[in-house]
Amino acid sequence: MKKHHNDHKEEELKVKSLDETLKEAAEEVAREDAQEDHATTDEDKGQEPEAETEAEPTIEEQLEAAEQEIARLKDLYLRSVAEFDNFRRRTLKEKSELILNGGARVIENLLPVLDDMERAEANMTADADVETLRQGVELIAKKLTDTLAQQGLKRMEAVGAAFDTDYHEAIALVPTDDEEKKGKVIDCVATGYMLNDRVLRHAKVAVGQ
Repeated sequence: MKKHHNDHKEEELKVKSLDETLKEAAEEVAREDAQEDHATTDEDKGQEPEAETEAEPTIEEQLEAAEQEIARLKDLYLRSVAEFDNFRRRTLKEKSELILNGGARVIENLLPVLDDMERAEANMTADADVETLRQGVELIAKKLTDTLAQQGLKRMEAVGAAFDTDYHEAIALVPTDDEEKKGKVIDCVATGYMLNDRVLRHAKVAVGQ
């Protein structure tokens, strides 16, 4: 009986020893795994991601870029100056041609009047009829006036109008007792003219005072 009890106790000790051995082995495996995880974590912490940064240009590169920009702006400036100079010369040429051509057109329109005056002068020698000469001169004067009117010339009607420095130039003051004539043009010494609604020549007048 005692022997049987001893055998049973030995079996329990063997089982207990086996359980402890398995438990220690499991703990050892767990410690190794924890050490590996810790080492992996430390390794990961030691590795920082590489930052993707562009390298800053050197001073030489910056100077080269600045020189290129200066050269570009200088070329643009020179081109602008040349274009403006060409535009100015072209404008002056066109303006000069316009003035010359305008004068040429006026003179061309006056040539028939000049022809009439030459014929009148020739008739003065051959014909002594004053009335005929007078009529001829009147026709020439009217033709001249009409031709100039076509070019925009308009005669000022100054006598009787209120004196206006924008259109009249007073060369004399005439005393008068008539209140209606005071401050008005009494006589016109030189006719004034308008060219396209612009004063070409002021009328020289005598004003009542």
